[in-house]
Amino acid sequence: MSLETEFERVALPLEYPFTIARGTQTTAETVVVRITDGDGTVGIGAGAPSTHYGETVATVAAVLPDLLAAVEDVGDPHQLARIERRMRETVAGNPAARCAVSIACHDLVAKRLDLPLHRYWGLDPTETVETSYTIGIDDAERMREKAETAIERGHDRLKVKLGTDRDGEIVRTVRDVAPDATLTVDANEAWTPREAVRKIDRLADEDVAFVEQPVPAEDPEGLRFVYERSALPIAADESCVTLADVPRVAGRCDVANIKLMKCGGLREAFRMIHAARAHGLEVMAGCMTESNASIAAACQLAPLLDYADLDGSLLLADDPYEGVPMEGGRIDLEAERPGTGVRPR
Repeated sequence: MSLETEFERVALPLEYPFTIARGTQTTAETVVVRITDGDGTVGIGAGAPSTHYGETVATVAAVLPDLLAAVEDVGDPHQLARIERRMRETVAGNPAARCAVSIACHDLVAKRLDLPLHRYWGLDPTETVETSYTIGIDDAERMREKAETAIERGHDRLKVKLGTDRDGEIVRTVRDVAPDATLTVDANEAWTPREAVRKIDRLADEDVAFVEQPVPAEDPEGLRFVYERSALPIAADESCVTLADVPRVAGRCDVANIKLMKCGGLREAFRMIHAARAHGLEVMAGCMTESNASIAAACQLAPLLDYADLDGSLLLADDPYEGVPMEGGRIDLEAERPGTGVRPR
């Protein structure tokens, strides 16, 4: 089978500046991949690299020609396992780059079969979850405004970024705006273990559902320390990157946060989900600030999840792609679009 491949770098402005404990972002940079078969069917994917994991749009663009050449060499997009193996042989790291190709291949295969990707996997579209909507760090008035906007748009699951000297004020501000919302918080590795335990004790009074990545990923025993003493459930994000990390975080957290851009593709995400279940962990799918060109693929995993944090495209001022409908945060797979559900606007 003849396949044609191409990619382009795209910069997408955010609706609001997005600040976490590590810094501020105003633009989401992504690399969109398109794979076209001989009948003109196009599979679309995208990579949203993070410098935290050693990638930029430049590194993604640098390795994509080799990754796409491997796909063309295989020739048959349905040979997803072989394509994944060839990509790993070609590029050892660069998970966002490999993920972009993985998504495009899966989108193409499901479109060729005229099936939504979740149907191709045999998943039930009615067993879905709601995504949280993330409130980035800002001054109190701006965070209040962001929370009010989220509630007005129908979101009742809010994720609040922490990692400052005013974390308590931040949570109280959001809780005041959204007294009935489900709140989770994410420190993005900003706390020491003892600091985390103290802050979590206070967060429990604000009816927080769970706390994500309270301590640095480089401190696994610190994560265990917090987990064993925490008044709230703990989710691991930066500590849980690939399949090999799942058994390492078991016994150190309650929830594994799996991200396509960290693990390198949809097949690896599937393996991580099942491994997490085998280790007694709940599962969340997270994201970077991303286009629907990649978020749509993560949404196809919704029937396998306990929690979703797939609001990356909702934080954009504009997105050239439509994806899975998420009105009020509900991931609606019943629209039954073939492939991942992505399509150009």
